[in-house]
Amino acid sequence: MRIGGFNKSSLTDYPGQTAAVIFTQGCNWRCPFCHNPSLVIPAQYSDEIPEERIMANLTRRKGRLAAVVVTGGEPTLQGDLLPFLEKLKKLDLLIKLDTNGSRPEILREVVRRHLVDYLAMDIKAPLANYAEACGVRLDVECVRTSLWIVKNSGLPHELRTTVIPGLHTVQEIRELGQLVQGAQRFVVQEFLSDSTLRPEYKGRVAFTRKTLADMEKYFRNKVSEYVVRTTEEGLAQPEPVEQEAEALV
Repeated sequence: MRIGGFNKSSLTDYPGQTAAVIFTQGCNWRCPFCHNPSLVIPAQYSDEIPEERIMANLTRRKGRLAAVVVTGGEPTLQGDLLPFLEKLKKLDLLIKLDTNGSRPEILREVVRRHLVDYLAMDIKAPLANYAEACGVRLDVECVRTSLWIVKNSGLPHELRTTVIPGLHTVQEIRELGQLVQGAQRFVVQEFLSDSTLRPEYKGRVAFTRKTLADMEKYFRNKVSEYVVRTTEEGLAQPEPVEQEAEALV
């Protein structure tokens, strides 16, 4: 596994559980508002963290840690993701996988082999506007298929969207209801603008929290739970290198 970051403990990344967070390096999309460019742009990669150091840390903390989250970047790009999840399973930890939904064939195998306990998938925009939101050309059928897999996995799951003024219109936000319908949990994330992949998004003013809360009306009767996640609650980001090293001691 190409691991570019590790957070020793999080109270927000796995609902209701204290979790460690593993950040994989590399992504096949270039979302302009991405708040983890150091995991996406090869020139910004930090040194990889050896997998064995991560496993040793998690093993040492068994009994004090309830869960582990595998995020990125995009974890499904990792050629050894499935065996890595199998190793984590042996630690008797709850496992959550975050994905952009670009590789439904891997997601299907993860579900079929019962390798995770929770799934989270990012929804960037209505399908007609997906290329603009994710910064690359793509066949949106991969997103549609992954959505179906997540919703029908039988696992606790959430779909989540970071909404950004100038990128998402009110009409687009309303149209998201068609994509998320039937999901257990839909999370609207406050835009974090201090570090973005494209410089024109850095410092852009986010929607107000009242506006985010008011968006619930578009999703009533479509999802079981609507959640607003603020920047204070934390959006998954790897800690600075010196803190990562300290966390592995």
